[in-house]
Amino acid sequence: MNAAHPGQPFASPAFAVFRAAEEIPAGFGPSIAAVGNFDGVHLGHQRILAAAVTEARNTQTRAIAVTFDPHPEQFLRPARAPRLLAPLPERLHLLAQTGLDAVLVLPFNAALAALTAREFTQRVLVEKLAARSLHEGRSFHFGRGAKAGVAELAAFGAEFGFAVCVHSAVRVHGLEVSSSAIRSLIAAGDVRRARWMLGRPFAVCSTPARGRGIGGRLLVPTVNLAPYDGLLPANGVYVTRLHIAGRPFQAVTNIGNRPTFREPSFAVESHILNFDPVDLDESTPVQLEFLLRLRDERAWPTPEALKQQIFKDVSRAQRYFRLARS
Repeated sequence: MNAAHPGQPFASPAFAVFRAAEEIPAGFGPSIAAVGNFDGVHLGHQRILAAAVTEARNTQTRAIAVTFDPHPEQFLRPARAPRLLAPLPERLHLLAQTGLDAVLVLPFNAALAALTAREFTQRVLVEKLAARSLHEGRSFHFGRGAKAGVAELAAFGAEFGFAVCVHSAVRVHGLEVSSSAIRSLIAAGDVRRARWMLGRPFAVCSTPARGRGIGGRLLVPTVNLAPYDGLLPANGVYVTRLHIAGRPFQAVTNIGNRPTFREPSFAVESHILNFDPVDLDESTPVQLEFLLRLRDERAWPTPEALKQQIFKDVSRAQRYFRLARS
């Protein structure tokens, strides 16, 4: 983004994305900031960001989130890094809905990983963002080796002249909300509890795989997702909602290896219940929302037995959607 001239106020659009600290224009601050990975932008993140936005509005400052790409674990420990709830484009979309003025996406690389907590505070929060206040959760850690926490952040605040507001974890139905907890629930197929923590259904954004009926027009009521390297629910059958070009369709989705057939192969296959032909090709964005887990995937003795079970799955899904409308 272009920087404003020194001394002139920064005129932002409704939501600005900066891809490096050097893109922050002169005159951007003062700001109210929150730093974190914000994977999933769950209810805990939303509470912290809402507090930052409210303070910014009350003080006529700017609200900004600072996040990282890739996720630090993907850079530091790629073999153990978690599959993410939301890739960066979806994370930015979710952050834009919180009322923030801007997001700073810092490339997480060796240089950033080497910064001490003091260096990060001074170079990014103070010099680039002119932060007046920081909002963080109690588990927040930062700086080289993630050795500093909210106590150190408060000490830096006293030194550099910004306030620190520490937020307790959000709990829903007795469960503490965190990205790692949501990942565990989704990996186990518990999309219902994951929805409680996210405040919305867990969704996957992808494109259609090459296959039956995919050309200039979807002519069959089945859509397979292209290979996807983000987090997916456990193998099984789910009630889902499939969004194609802004149009929502009710669906039943199977995730798994289709073991009933001779040559099992992994697929995320959605059968549309309220099918209507729609424009679709291999580049069309699709979003698949997971609403309810119906059952585990299993091998059936014959394709006919599988067909009968699919009828039962469809009936349960249709009942789910009827009750959701009532």
